[in-house]
Amino acid sequence: MSDRHFDELATRFAEKIYGGAKGAIRLAVLQADLAEALPDRPLRVLDVGAGLGHMSLWLAQRGHQITLAEPAEPMLEGARQRFAEAGQNATFIQAPWQELLGQLQEPFDLVLCHAVLEWLAEPAAILPVLHQLTAKDGWLSLAFYNKDALIYRNLLKGHFRKLRKEHFAGEKQSLTPQRPVDPRELATQLAAYWQVESRSGVRVFHDYMPPQFQAKAELIDLLEMELAHRRHPSFAGLGRYLHWICRPIWRVGRSRQSGVA
Repeated sequence: MSDRHFDELATRFAEKIYGGAKGAIRLAVLQADLAEALPDRPLRVLDVGAGLGHMSLWLAQRGHQITLAEPAEPMLEGARQRFAEAGQNATFIQAPWQELLGQLQEPFDLVLCHAVLEWLAEPAAILPVLHQLTAKDGWLSLAFYNKDALIYRNLLKGHFRKLRKEHFAGEKQSLTPQRPVDPRELATQLAAYWQVESRSGVRVFHDYMPPQFQAKAELIDLLEMELAHRRHPSFAGLGRYLHWICRPIWRVGRSRQSGVA
């Protein structure tokens, strides 16, 4: 298995998602979490695996200095167009995460890594790189596809054979993530580098709603209820994605690698 990058089909799919309730809920939860956690001053922001730049554009419009890094040219071009249409400036880098330490000279106040881990061959390998890219007093915004939610949805559908085989990865060329993330495994992997300060579920109930109820629900009500329940102790862990805001841990003897001062 190798890291998955995205083509024109994936770009069109992403546009469709962000045009509906799923994308609106995702953005609303991420934005609410970040607005709550971040200081009221301009920040240097790096968006790793920036995709079409939806979150980065929101941050740019709030006065932050944005760098978008994305390996897939169709995605990065879509982000460029979105920023141009909004009259916002940013730095765009077409590169995978493995090349970023060699290209960026200073750490960032905020690093976004949204919907990236689940597409990597070795998700844990990116964690020390993200640590190097984040300032000592900075933040990491980490959103990932939740394996627990995928298991629960398969239980609801009666896909017991699939569960017994632990067949969770999407098929080749599928737009279902290839490596859903176990939150307990990730928490263990993060512990050497990061302190998780807040945890939210993204779409804690929407994706489980019967289609006829989804069709009747008003978006404003969905957003209100998702935001209200995103940190509920019983519901947050059912989010299709999980959003964790982390602060870096620095220990004596650990120094930055070359490429980031």
